[in-house]
Amino acid sequence: GLWPCSCSRARRMSGERRKAEKLGRRAETLAVWLLRFKGYGIMARRERTPAGEIDIIARRGRTLVAVEVKARRAAAPVGDVIGERQWQRICRALEMYAGRRRLDHLRLRFDIVFLRPGQWPKHVPDAWRPS
Repeated sequence: GLWPCSCSRARRMSGERRKAEKLGRRAETLAVWLLRFKGYGIMARRERTPAGEIDIIARRGRTLVAVEVKARRAAAPVGDVIGERQWQRICRALEMYAGRRRLDHLRLRFDIVFLRPGQWPKHVPDAWRPS
């Protein structure tokens, strides 16, 4: 070809991306089951809004929850895996979702579900609050 390109590298990257996508979907499915077990109703998965995407939107009582799912292959420390800008984006997306569905009278909350190999999923309710 005309351009120096490593096509095998491009194929490898897309394979890695497919693996990451598969891991993410599995993690979200496990998170959905965990939340259902805890009494949450699942409103949406991978909800896209103009502000961004929310992994899971759940509801329990008068609380509407945006749940960010983080899966790691290695048992590395999770720490602060979601930055302030990402939380702001998730916040705007949940506000849009609530407004479109006439659920803006509900309390909004932002949770995380962490998944790591060989460990139970960890649900962190109220992981972030808008400033």
